[in-house]
Amino acid sequence: MAKQFGRRVFCSAVVQGCFVRSLRSVTAAPAVDFRLGIQAFSLRKFSLDQAISHARDLGFESIEFYGGMFPVTDDPAVIAQTVSKVTAAGLTISAHGVNRFTADVDANRKVFQFAKLAGIPTITADPLPESFDSLDELVREFDIRIAIHNHGPGHRYSKVIDVLRAIENRDERIGACADLGHYIRSAERPTEVIRLLQGRLYGIHLKDFAEMKKKTQGVILGQGHLDLRAVFAALKQVRFPADGALSLEYEEHPENPLNDIRQCVAAARAAMA
Repeated sequence: MAKQFGRRVFCSAVVQGCFVRSLRSVTAAPAVDFRLGIQAFSLRKFSLDQAISHARDLGFESIEFYGGMFPVTDDPAVIAQTVSKVTAAGLTISAHGVNRFTADVDANRKVFQFAKLAGIPTITADPLPESFDSLDELVREFDIRIAIHNHGPGHRYSKVIDVLRAIENRDERIGACADLGHYIRSAERPTEVIRLLQGRLYGIHLKDFAEMKKKTQGVILGQGHLDLRAVFAALKQVRFPADGALSLEYEEHPENPLNDIRQCVAAARAAMA
């Protein structure tokens, strides 16, 4: 049984008995209202200016950038220019990622310096195991959170138990960004994932898939295996942070995703009500 540490039965027995007790000791600010944002990868075929404009027109309140649209840089002028555009559109930057972290302390620090200059509270991350000692120090120094992102079957953080093991005994600012679609592909129940990550859940990627298997089709929110009302109820229950990154990530039809994204927004808003 111990060799199958990621299996659901072992997760229920050990995680709930050991990990969750320690994680729940961390206090997260309660969310009065959910602030719906978008992961900019959903708009990857558009320019930065177009993506910001679309995010505003689609009714989002925040945007989570990725490196392909807003690259990590140490140029304050470039950072200020992008932040100014986001602010002018009435949006905020909720997070940035997914960023890879290694044992290279200097490279890791550059990402934190960039986030600090941009006023980004959370870095969505895919950290290698050897990066955690560095990250422990950096989250304390910069007071910026790391949110470990799961990438589905075969990834180092495929299951919620993988994330829980990675963050155990680490600074409370090292937590998770739960990509609910990828958890569906990994045969994990999104609501259970949310509950297990209570106190260390700093980001959500709202994503839905038609089937609970590795290769499946992305669909409009609520038309697959994602129970949106149950998801938002679980987020309220665990007191998802008011400044957490709640990001729609819709990856289908990249050349023309706007109508589908509108449907996703409508479904999410209805479930929040």
